[in-house]
Amino acid sequence: MAVKYEFIKECKQSGARLGRVHTPHGIIDTPTFMPVGTQATVKTMSPEELKDMDAHIILSNTYHLFLRPGHGIVKQAGGLHKFMNWDRPILTDSGGFQVFSLSEMRKITEEGVHFRSHLNGDKLFISPEVAMEIQNALGSDIMMAFDECPPYPAEYEYVKQSTERTSRWAERCLAAHARPQDQALFAIVQGGMHKDLRIQSAKDLTSMDFPGYAIGGLSVGEPKHLMYEVLDYTVPELPADKPRYLMGVGSPDALLEGSIRGIDMFDCVLPTRIARNGTTMTSSGRLVIKNAKFTEDFGPLDPNCSCYTCRNYSRAYIRHLLKADETFGIRLTTYHNLHFLLQLMRDVRQAIMEDRLLDFRDSFFEAYGLNDNDKGF
Repeated sequence: MAVKYEFIKECKQSGARLGRVHTPHGIIDTPTFMPVGTQATVKTMSPEELKDMDAHIILSNTYHLFLRPGHGIVKQAGGLHKFMNWDRPILTDSGGFQVFSLSEMRKITEEGVHFRSHLNGDKLFISPEVAMEIQNALGSDIMMAFDECPPYPAEYEYVKQSTERTSRWAERCLAAHARPQDQALFAIVQGGMHKDLRIQSAKDLTSMDFPGYAIGGLSVGEPKHLMYEVLDYTVPELPADKPRYLMGVGSPDALLEGSIRGIDMFDCVLPTRIARNGTTMTSSGRLVIKNAKFTEDFGPLDPNCSCYTCRNYSRAYIRHLLKADETFGIRLTTYHNLHFLLQLMRDVRQAIMEDRLLDFRDSFFEAYGLNDNDKGF
């Protein structure tokens, strides 16, 4: 088996679980956050810098690499690991979310999805079989089944049909997967905000015995409390001996609440996207470094942070770089935000080991400036 989950312990206080995911390119300590490298690069970061901040795994995007440079080129280069010079684990998503976000440019059929490239308008087609062909060529450690991600909100009947199609597509993905011995294929539980559909989706997919399971269709605009409710009744339906991945979630509060609910893996573009706008995550909450009050502030972004940025550069300098449109400023804020979330997950794992994750969450939220009525980034 390409990927194996090793359970280490359960937090007596919270029920969160500590584990390891074994892959062909190394071990992932869980719960973990995966930086997103959409186009075979985490924006502005080198692989060496990602290793320096101890990222165990990164995510790349099937849809974008299919369009550019093409999976044939990546395969010719020796696979995604060699192409981008990253020798640790890689997860590739199926491209489903990106294709379905092209609402004006695509048509869904049982066979697959016909769509136009957002780059040049070319007519293209992705089916479960094509998604497997692309990801087999990319050579990621963990591949995702091609699914349909329904929008929020959506009518019950639409979500029901969509969720049933996702299960049929998952079966086709399993049949088309050419490299099960060295690439693990994870299924994606859908069902919108409907308990019966979520549970049915989980039952359908777990009956097919995938090596791991993701929960998709969350963090798509619904309130946080609704996402947590869905996790509360969906996670117990997933096998305890396999990895559980919550897709597209990366705010500090959601990483903590997701871990408490038994999630092992998370990914999100949030830390890199907000970094480009000059927004940083610190131990005392969100900090917008472009604000004028930091013009003469020669302290670090976060005095409690040990990252490269905080060890070497001041708020005043980073603000100057961003105001002057200097790329180095974005590199520094990106490095800090990614390090912040990876450190948060190290702290989460330590708190699970010491059976105190709920205490850690409460003290983190208090310092970060989050309360029960304001659970958001």
